[in-house]
Amino acid sequence: MDPFQADTEATIARWFGIAPPNDAGSRMAADLAQTIRAFEALRGTLVFEDEPASFEAALHATKESAA
Repeated sequence: MDPFQADTEATIARWFGIAPPNDAGSRMAADLAQTIRAFEALRGTLVFEDEPASFEAALHATKESAA
């Protein structure tokens, strides 16, 4: 078991008082590290985060076209 998975399982046990219920739960905890790394790799590359005004403009345009 890698350190991230061990830490994740220990945190779950500490906060919620449960252990992963089965092998599938353990695999999902292990996959969480890859998911976090994938999201971290996207940080700063998404225009939505950098330009919320564009998102607001898109909302208004959608509202106006739906009316």
